[in-house]
Amino acid sequence: MKAKNLTTFNKKNLDNWMNLTKKERYNLLKKDSFNYMDRRKLLLEEIRKEYKEISRENSKKNIKKK
Repeated sequence: MKAKNLTTFNKKNLDNWMNLTKKERYNLLKKDSFNYMDRRKLLLEEIRKEYKEISRENSKKNIKKK
């Protein structure tokens, strides 16, 4: 498949991108979308963990102050 050679879309490979079939472009976009969703889920998970740690630290500080 031609799609395997094209990993990212940018100005340099615009001609190659346009030469792909509609189905190949669709499959590449679908794969990129899944990769984006996975990265987003991981980032959200990290943010949630960090927020929990910060809130625990703040609650412990508030308890010590009382």
